[in-house]
Amino acid sequence: MELHGGDGWRLRFDPQRHPFVALIGGEHWAAELTSHETQALQQGVITLLKQLDTLADQLMEEESLSLELERDALWLGLEGYRHGWSLRFVLTADPSLDVPQRAIEGGWSETASQALAAALVGLELPGPRAWAP
Repeated sequence: MELHGGDGWRLRFDPQRHPFVALIGGEHWAAELTSHETQALQQGVITLLKQLDTLADQLMEEESLSLELERDALWLGLEGYRHGWSLRFVLTADPSLDVPQRAIEGGWSETASQALAAALVGLELPGPRAWAP
């Protein structure tokens, strides 16, 4: 089991728990994710971080940005400035998966978002990648 956390965020990953292998949380909320959902969130964050990296040199310090990604059952947004941004997400039920149907919405502060993103990127998930960054 991997456990990561800090001020305003947490991430736990335990591949032995089925169907919910991960727990993500924010300031006053937490939700469990399936392996597929965890991979989708990880790959979505990686994709947005690559987009941010591509745009960062073109932005002035005071310019704000808003990046969004929507794929399958996940909407993910990154908003802020090139050196400081926050994350929000909406994960809706995927009827093709044999798990309880539910939807999740959450977000993290600027400090928590960057720490959570780093932990997600470094998370070693089993199986094939849900999305190529």
